[in-house]
Amino acid sequence: MKPLSDYPERYALSNELHARPFPELSAPCRAVYIAIKREKNAAERDRAEDVEHLVQLLDRYGAPHPAPGANHYSGKLGRGTLKWEQHTEFVTYTIFADGVADAAFDGSVHAMFPDDWLAAAPGKVLTSCLVRVEEVADMRAAEARVAEAFSKWFVPESLAVAQVIDGAAVIGGDFRIDENGHVRFAVLSCAGTGRRRLGRIVQRLLEIETYKSMSMITLPLARTVSGRVVVLDRELAEIVGHMAVSKDDDQATLDRLLKISAEVELLSSSSAFRFGAAGAYEAIVNQRIEILREERIQSRQTFAEFMTRRYDPAMRTCRSALARLRELSQRCERASNLLRTRVDVASSVQNVEVLARMDERAALQLRLQETVEGLSVVAISYYAVNLAANILRPVGATYGISEGWVYAVLTPLVVLGVWWMVRRIRKRIARRDG
Repeated sequence: MKPLSDYPERYALSNELHARPFPELSAPCRAVYIAIKREKNAAERDRAEDVEHLVQLLDRYGAPHPAPGANHYSGKLGRGTLKWEQHTEFVTYTIFADGVADAAFDGSVHAMFPDDWLAAAPGKVLTSCLVRVEEVADMRAAEARVAEAFSKWFVPESLAVAQVIDGAAVIGGDFRIDENGHVRFAVLSCAGTGRRRLGRIVQRLLEIETYKSMSMITLPLARTVSGRVVVLDRELAEIVGHMAVSKDDDQATLDRLLKISAEVELLSSSSAFRFGAAGAYEAIVNQRIEILREERIQSRQTFAEFMTRRYDPAMRTCRSALARLRELSQRCERASNLLRTRVDVASSVQNVEVLARMDERAALQLRLQETVEGLSVVAISYYAVNLAANILRPVGATYGISEGWVYAVLTPLVVLGVWWMVRRIRKRIARRDG
């Protein structure tokens, strides 16, 4: 029996679910993370350049290369473990190393990325993070460590702290960029927390920072769009107001409307991808925070509360800019339809006037035709009477009928006959045209 053939890319689609496994970590440890993104058209970049850049790093340490066509890689790199992932708009590098230094966030692991290699990256640094993972005996010890160290490591005004994953760990961070260009996170892992669980916690923190940064790059665009929408909205209101009080210069008004509509469409088409991506990244940030299952610790703000106060306003600005742009587009369409309707009505009135004048001309032509037909009857009758009289004059002389009586008898008969013939021809023509 011949086996069934597989659906195209069945195995590739199945393997996609397992393409980016979580790291397995044991406390204490450290991690350094960078996300690199092109400034323009990042989604359409040549991804072979990302792979080539990765290979250059691996060659520095004599590490094996990724498989052809791979969009992720994991393997030993010097004294640490490298995890590389290729995403739609960016690429990420993470190095995990065992142990922690006495000086918190000293950046020694980050030094594993050579400066000249970083300078040759096909893009710019979107975010760079340092993660310090310590082990504590229990949640009480974690609270003591928070009180002792977090205020030294982070800016207290921005610090977010939470107990996560049913008491498995305490996480903290202030989402600020330090003097060395890194965002710092701390994880206090309670004894007994599994290596995979700890890896998921660290991975979620890095994803929150990355997707937060990716969504925030839409904010400058949103502000630009909002400013331009205000100007275009004012111009549109002026045009509509002019339409309400004046019926002149419809062509000039239409030209202004078309110019505004074209600019609105340009704004929409040039910002659609960025606004759509911001919404998707925002959803990922909120989802990653939700699955951490945060619990408050020492009356401090949680990551969710931090995002509500600091991050959500920026996202609301982006959503507001998109909504106003769409509303302006709809208003332009309504104004165009209104002006088009007015032009159509004016054209209809002109058409009615033209038809009325055509009716008048047709009636005049009919009267003229009837006059011409009457003259034609007279002319034809005149020649017909003379022709018939010339034929019947000898007959009349034979019977003693004078020439005058011949004309008197023939004239009404010929006139009626000619009139009947012309009328019949006109009716036949009318039936054929109808």
